[in-house]
Amino acid sequence: MHEVAVLALDTVIGYDLAIPPQILGQATGEDGEPLYRVRVCGLDTSPVRVLAGYSIVPDFGAEILAEADTVIVPGSQLHGPRRTGELPAPVADALATVPAHARVMSICTGAFVLGAAGLLDGRPATTHWAHADTFRTLYPNVLLDENVLFVDDGEVLTSAGLGAGVDLCLHVLRRDHGAEVANRVARYCVVPPWREGGQSQFIDRHVPDGGTDGTAPTRAWALRHLDRPLDLATLAGHARMSVRTFSRRFRAETGLSPGVWLGQQRVRHAMHLLESTDLAVDVVAERAGLGTGASLRQHMRAAHGVSPLAYRKTFRAG
Repeated sequence: MHEVAVLALDTVIGYDLAIPPQILGQATGEDGEPLYRVRVCGLDTSPVRVLAGYSIVPDFGAEILAEADTVIVPGSQLHGPRRTGELPAPVADALATVPAHARVMSICTGAFVLGAAGLLDGRPATTHWAHADTFRTLYPNVLLDENVLFVDDGEVLTSAGLGAGVDLCLHVLRRDHGAEVANRVARYCVVPPWREGGQSQFIDRHVPDGGTDGTAPTRAWALRHLDRPLDLATLAGHARMSVRTFSRRFRAETGLSPGVWLGQQRVRHAMHLLESTDLAVDVVAERAGLGTGASLRQHMRAAHGVSPLAYRKTFRAG
């Protein structure tokens, strides 16, 4: 089992701290067995203050870092990394025990700890946008980009603030085990299954998959027939509504026009096919209802800034 150690440092950001156990800890294989063992540790087992006004008592001390395949540092207000660029000796000693093969990740201002440890020198990285100027001053050798959700630089990964930590952990699930595992965890946690790391403002909207009223049944039907031409009149006819009523109710329920929503679902389905099959790009485009490979490339670049083949190379399982 892949061992994950989450290092809580005083004063830790509680939201960040909870993300890895929730996201990675939910991941299971086809046999239902956990894919990761996620353990939270401190420098020792003394209480660690949380920014929200309470403390946690970790079950483990820093000794588990030596057993880790992945070490994650959530955001914190640890004085040295956040104010002077210096790493306290106990933290440096703890990080020195991390195995050479281990992957190291940070969430939000956890990047300050990695920066103080010298792990980000010469590397691309990100952190919370509100602290970018301070980070640059303290760690000028880091190639900081605060306009992205996360940065994957191989065995060192960093994310922007708060919710971007969810995106990073889902990205790691995709990288380790493929789209099906990551999407299953995202559905359980009711979060977008994928937000491309370079798209700071892209937010995917979930489609309600239940209910018998409104436009939900038609949306579910459309998702099963994305390879067909689906114009507004066809959708409204399936819902047994006038085009005007259907459009109004659709926007009220989803926040999007039918055309925009349908385009998003076609691209999402194409992404799933790219991840889970060996189909040629032209065939993927046809099955997603996007016509040609050229059309699919245009849609994916517009939505996510990436080509179909680049997306497949990054996220294809196995």
